[in-house]
Amino acid sequence: MRIGVIGGTFDPVHNAHLAIAEEARMRLSLEEVVFIPTGQPWLKADKPVSPGEQRLEMVRLAISSNPFFRASSVELDRPGPTYSIDTLEALQQDWDPWAEIYFILGMDALLTLPQWKEPARLLELCTPVVFTRPDQ
Repeated sequence: MRIGVIGGTFDPVHNAHLAIAEEARMRLSLEEVVFIPTGQPWLKADKPVSPGEQRLEMVRLAISSNPFFRASSVELDRPGPTYSIDTLEALQQDWDPWAEIYFILGMDALLTLPQWKEPARLLELCTPVVFTRPDQ
């Protein structure tokens, strides 16, 4: 099983998120792409962020026409700051142990990876799939 994971504040979710998720799905033959709105994004602690339930509902509405996309509240259900490593470990426990996880992120996020919690362990759990933005 090959699963894409795309996380972010999604405040708001937009067409670029949908386009890169679909591009990754097609190019990598992913069975599904899971959109995960962040709970308490520690890298954006100093910025205003819409309530998690509103962001999750925006994602659900945005992905509703694509049968290969689904939304997860895994990070919103956890208290405290949100760390990708914790999310990937939780997903790995819930999914088939042989599932291949493809972590979809932008180049801007990749550049901050050394600041993330346990970046080396994160890279053991998934294959990063990096997209650049037109202005990068």
